[in-house]
Amino acid sequence: MSADSNENQYDVIVVGSGAGAMTSAIFAADQGNSVLIVEKSDKYGGTSAISGGGIWIPNNDEFKAIGGNDSYESALTYIKAASQGSVAESRIRAYLDNAPKMLRELHANTRVKFAVADKYPDYYPTLEGALHGGRTMDPELFNTTGLGEEIEHQQPASGNTLLMGKMAWTARHAHKAVAKERGWMLMIIGLILRYKLDFRQRRKTKRDRRAGLGASLVAALRHSLIDRNIPLWRNTEFTDFVITNDRVSGIKVTKEGKSITLNARYGVVMGSGGFEQNQSLREKYLPEPSQQMWSATPKGGNTGAALEAGQKLGAATDLLDWCWWTPTIKVPKEPSSRGLFAERSFPGAIVVDGEGKRFFNEAAPYLEFGDAMYKNHQKMGNSVPAWVVFDARFRHEYAMGPLMPGKIMPDSRASKSWLETVYWKADTLEELAQKIKVDASGLAKTVETMNHYAQTGVDEEFDRGGNVFDRYYGDPNVKPNPCLAPITKGPYYAMMINPGDIGTKGGLLTNDSAQVVKPSGEPIEGLYAIGNASSSVMGTSYPGAGSTIGPAMTFGYVAANHITANRASKAE
Repeated sequence: MSADSNENQYDVIVVGSGAGAMTSAIFAADQGNSVLIVEKSDKYGGTSAISGGGIWIPNNDEFKAIGGNDSYESALTYIKAASQGSVAESRIRAYLDNAPKMLRELHANTRVKFAVADKYPDYYPTLEGALHGGRTMDPELFNTTGLGEEIEHQQPASGNTLLMGKMAWTARHAHKAVAKERGWMLMIIGLILRYKLDFRQRRKTKRDRRAGLGASLVAALRHSLIDRNIPLWRNTEFTDFVITNDRVSGIKVTKEGKSITLNARYGVVMGSGGFEQNQSLREKYLPEPSQQMWSATPKGGNTGAALEAGQKLGAATDLLDWCWWTPTIKVPKEPSSRGLFAERSFPGAIVVDGEGKRFFNEAAPYLEFGDAMYKNHQKMGNSVPAWVVFDARFRHEYAMGPLMPGKIMPDSRASKSWLETVYWKADTLEELAQKIKVDASGLAKTVETMNHYAQTGVDEEFDRGGNVFDRYYGDPNVKPNPCLAPITKGPYYAMMINPGDIGTKGGLLTNDSAQVVKPSGEPIEGLYAIGNASSSVMGTSYPGAGSTIGPAMTFGYVAANHITANRASKAE
């Protein structure tokens, strides 16, 4: 279907340019709709571009192709057990029905390519229906050369998603390195040489020619948009909906200082993210204390535009008091905080509150760990911030936030501004406790207890390392438990962590077709929401790596299908 002669008329308008938004635009265009994407920032890609880029797709074809065993029924059982009734079963079923189809069609028709992460376990491996790998899909490396100068307009990858802050790699590469699997050192050398010997690229920029993780996914989607001549307007801020005959018929935007009305014949898809970068909305809905600066998402985006505009239309909302929590570290001069994901599993680091006591399994999934920080703070008043503590042996062997292992980045090579802003250091535990204002006797007792657990291999308090997910990022060379090691060798280190996030979890409530609904359940005609602009299909849970982007892309696909199937009835 061709575009109207009016330059501000489109069949479908998508707000936002993350992975879900771009996916929705691609499928809508492939179904014959004229499509426009509008993006508030001067960069496209949003949070997806700085993420790991994984998508959690139960029952996918790729896992079956390598002999994997998964089923619709086991995935449904697992998500229901994880979400504990916090989301309607019909929405879960809509996800499971469409996620494998979305991935199949994406692989067949676009430049996007994923590989199955067959060793990456579901986050709750003890629940019925969980798998020890196969449901998370990892983006392949993507050569960005064909994007030309357009790659410069992509949201830059986060430093902690790049090898040594520079080189692209996959999640499978990262796991092989962390787990020190056979051949890991040769793999690292190969990645470094590939980057260093790309002389033509090095003469132009430090940016790796190849993109990995979320940057790969976004670059491949952007190239697929260009293949279809789908326009993407940057620096274009959504301000409100246009309503005609009780249905959303377009949007109002501000571009180059001018207010413009854009008309959408058949549907508006809100893929504009959550509200974690809006301090007033954080204070209104999220647990206290809550700070915008603790978020790991790009500064200036995700300010809740979809939520506030939808609420004015009478839209229902859900899960507004939840985030995709993750503990974060603030690094001077970096616009966003850094999330702590794998590092908490490494043996020899503990997280303590103001009394020097542990309060949760450090290796647990990041949503649960962030939630535990708040729960302990509500009870004790001393775990926001909390402190991750480790010794010289850990410092030499492992990364923690921006600190690369000491054998690569000794303290002398770390930024001088990081001392006592990012990390604190002392010759004794007692001196360290004084510096970070943590109870010294409590910390000493905790370390003594943890050293005992490291010997026995059993964490008697929180069972750290007691399941396959905990051990995924543990060090298999450490016995008897890959997540436990003694803390005995000075100097000792501490880093401050806050209950940050990688986006809010709540938003506009949608039905099985991704339509925004009113409290009655009646859909608001012409309006769709996906990703963090909508309330999560996973409810209060985080079933596996990619449970944010996977549903965003899947319901982007669902929205496009629904718009196309119903466009005859919506034609003017």
